[in-house]
Amino acid sequence: MSDRKDFSHTDMEQWLAENRVTEIECLVPDLTGVARGKILPREKFTAERAMRLPEAVLGVTVTGESPENHDGYDNVFGFTDKDMVLMPDPSTVRLVPWAVDPTAQVIMDCFFHDGTPVDFAPRNVLRRVTDLYKGMGWTPIVAPELEFYLLARNTDPNQPLVPPIGRSGRAETSRQLYSIDAVNEFDPLFEDIYDYCDIMGLELDTLIHEFGAGQMEINFLHDEPMVLADKVFFFKRTLREAALRHNMYATFMAKPMTNEPGSAMHIHQSVIDTKTGLNIFSNADGSESPLFQHYIAGLQKYLPSAMALLAPYVNSYRRIVRHGAAPINIEWGYDNRTVGIRVPISEPEARRVENRVVGADANPYLAMAVTLACGYLGIMEKLTPSAVTTGSAYDSTYQLPRELSEALRMLDACKPLHDVLGKRFLDVYVAVKETEHDEFMRVISPWEREHLLMHV
Repeated sequence: MSDRKDFSHTDMEQWLAENRVTEIECLVPDLTGVARGKILPREKFTAERAMRLPEAVLGVTVTGESPENHDGYDNVFGFTDKDMVLMPDPSTVRLVPWAVDPTAQVIMDCFFHDGTPVDFAPRNVLRRVTDLYKGMGWTPIVAPELEFYLLARNTDPNQPLVPPIGRSGRAETSRQLYSIDAVNEFDPLFEDIYDYCDIMGLELDTLIHEFGAGQMEINFLHDEPMVLADKVFFFKRTLREAALRHNMYATFMAKPMTNEPGSAMHIHQSVIDTKTGLNIFSNADGSESPLFQHYIAGLQKYLPSAMALLAPYVNSYRRIVRHGAAPINIEWGYDNRTVGIRVPISEPEARRVENRVVGADANPYLAMAVTLACGYLGIMEKLTPSAVTTGSAYDSTYQLPRELSEALRMLDACKPLHDVLGKRFLDVYVAVKETEHDEFMRVISPWEREHLLMHV
């Protein structure tokens, strides 16, 4: 709903009245991308009324725990469990299409009591980065491609996940890449998804079947980063709800099944001159500009250090394996899907870079913020990329962290990313992810019981 970028508080009040909304879900995306917040009856909500939530909701792990005895985290949050102030972003108001009574949902922006933005809120982190581009007279443009799996319901986490049963009464047992009939197996679900997304104005582009059994990909039309991050945030919530109504699960987990490829969120990105509307990656004669090369080089230099934001969980690194349909390094190439940084074939005005490293489990606000930050640093430092890769990059060496704790150490040590994203935010993020990693390390896996119990 990019036509609502200038939607005012008055416009939102009128829209709520026109749609006879009786209830409003006030949403705050947390570090994991989970929707937190409050639900209000319509008569208690006004577009200019501030709400309050504890700051700490932005600093919890995926299991709801808070870091303990972490200096960086404690310096940000203190020990008094303070509130932050929430104000609705009118451009994000949408109906909740699956609700029984007319219900709206709106994303709230987070502020401290003095009116300054909460610097560790994901939307504000993204806004901080896009403001750097704005200061240069530029506007970043992105288009995400989001992969996900449909799964049979499974309430026992100790049991492996399996594909769901389709209209034929059978589950997929083989790879069905780009198969129309395989997508049509779940036609009733996708009809609901398209209907829901149309009501919400999410402007989906194409739907395809990916490599894995029950693995799909949805593409979004290009727009500014905040618009697309909001759409991905809403879409994840919408897809999970629709799948449940069809007696199955939908997951954006990076690697849900052992013998199937992982799921990614490929982010196409370009930058336009705000005044002229021209793509700064192309010269007047249509050739690649120096800025384009600098941008690619920035991704190459900083993506390894940014990995903890692009692959944020222990499970994320199970996707980053050789010949697993995911990049293992930061090589770049033209129309080459084996590299981490792909340059699609396009006209000069559409010249762009595709970051193929990002996992589907990444927070869309933070993933877009950090990939744009890497490119921005490349431009500011006038970096030069490596030689283009023309063959398979799957046979090249690993250039990305292999597990979460390594990625966190690299992120914590990267001062340029601290400067661009905000040190306080990264102090919180690293503390939360270290706590998650420590919690995971206390869990004994079935593999350990199977292979170590009687053999060591």
